[in-house]
Amino acid sequence: MSVQEYFEEVYNKTIKRTGADKLLSYLEKSDFFQAPASTKYHLSVSGGLATHSLHVYQRLKRLYSMEFPDRELTAEEEEKIAICGLLHDCCKIGFYRTDYRNKKNDAGTWEKVPVFIVEDKLPFGHGEKSYFIISQFIHLTVEEAMAIRWHMGFSDEAAKGGSYALGTAFSKYPLAVLLHM
Repeated sequence: MSVQEYFEEVYNKTIKRTGADKLLSYLEKSDFFQAPASTKYHLSVSGGLATHSLHVYQRLKRLYSMEFPDRELTAEEEEKIAICGLLHDCCKIGFYRTDYRNKKNDAGTWEKVPVFIVEDKLPFGHGEKSYFIISQFIHLTVEEAMAIRWHMGFSDEAAKGGSYALGTAFSKYPLAVLLHM
């Protein structure tokens, strides 16, 4: 099963909100399943964004179960975990493009190699942009919105700039902390 097929299987099994079908169609028509997760850090390969999103979903589900061991996951909890894990980086849709850089190969000669670079067409902020894109299709709860908005934690530009909102969000919404982790 391909990454896209697995992503869509999890998505269709767990996300049942009005508009979910339109959001998935948007993802399919975008570069979501071809985009990298980063320019050079984690999963900087074609398809890395979808793979990363699945990894985050799987990890979030384990963390959520560890945080709340005395209760069985309800369909609503499964859905919010899937929404936050699978969709938290929608901000990276249309965010990267391929360029070329010179690199010395093993023979010691220079060659042009493809690299991913950032070309942000909607400079709205990281978590904010993900929330904005998702909310064009489905309704998010406040808890989900906070988790997606603040998933970068203290490396978020607002937190780096001195905003206290991250700490407040983390203290009020455990899902936000878990998604960040």
